[in-house]
Amino acid sequence: MNNGMMRNIAFLSILLALLLCASCGEKKADGMKNPIRVKVEMVKSLRSADSHSFVGIVEEREATAVSFTSMGTVRRVLVSEGQHVSRGQLLAEIDDTQARNLLSGAEAMMEQANDALKRYGQLHDNGSLPEVQWVEVQSKVAQAQSQLEVARKNLADCRLVAPVSGIIGRKMIGAGETAMPSQTVVTILDISSVKVKVSVPETEIGGIHPNTSSVIKVEAINGTFDGGNIEKGIQADALTHTYDIRISVLNKEHKLLPGMVASVQFVAVPQQQTGQLMVPITAVQRRSDGTLFVWTVDNDSTAHRAVVTIGETIGNQVVVATGINEDQRIVVEGYQKLSEGTKVIF
Repeated sequence: MNNGMMRNIAFLSILLALLLCASCGEKKADGMKNPIRVKVEMVKSLRSADSHSFVGIVEEREATAVSFTSMGTVRRVLVSEGQHVSRGQLLAEIDDTQARNLLSGAEAMMEQANDALKRYGQLHDNGSLPEVQWVEVQSKVAQAQSQLEVARKNLADCRLVAPVSGIIGRKMIGAGETAMPSQTVVTILDISSVKVKVSVPETEIGGIHPNTSSVIKVEAINGTFDGGNIEKGIQADALTHTYDIRISVLNKEHKLLPGMVASVQFVAVPQQQTGQLMVPITAVQRRSDGTLFVWTVDNDSTAHRAVVTIGETIGNQVVVATGINEDQRIVVEGYQKLSEGTKVIF
């Protein structure tokens, strides 16, 4: 073997060695790739995630503002805050001196018109009264009658009576003050049933329906009540992104009063469904072949695909029928960069 050939063999050997070293370096670099940061959640069953608690405020079922229809000085107010009143009960009075004077004048005009009608009626029957004059007499009687009815109404309006039954909420005007037309004197609250107002985040409003069961606890009276029908607001608060809902609650003993703080617990699913597993909807991914999967994380912080089948959607959660187990970690954020066997941190 000549020297040229030996030099070629030596060169090829060195080149091969360098290529092998480079390959080993690349594999080492791949093997030491930085783990991907993700957010994980523990899979829970409905036994541990079947209800949500919120703080609510008790409101009256309906509030009625009661006011005089005319201006006057309040003579007396006959009710106090917290007092139960019945429909038609006298609540307050304003000075009726002017109204009585107007009524006396209207009664005198009515008497005069009736007397004229009687006297001219005889002439009309005898044919000695022109028809035009007879019509004029009748018109004056009708005008007097109308004025008399207005005067009676004005006098009656000096007495303020309850249009509905309920509890006096607030007394806004006292004796000696001047009441203006339509100025609230008292408010009457209907608390035979009440409503509990709750602000629910937009991420959970979808899981609450008009017939969703709820339990309401009020520490002020140490009472627990079953919630009834739910009214859902359709416009979110621009700052808090919450929706107001109101829960009807029977209040036969009138223990629940407006303004009381309540703890409200919604039962999000029927009891027969407990035991099923729940995960966020966003954690479920779809492959090109249509199969669904979630990313799970083992104890060694390795991510793996787990094929799943899903069921009912409840709010922003979905029931998973098969593919994962309770207390298993699943990735809920940061899964876009994952591949099978990727190391993760969380």
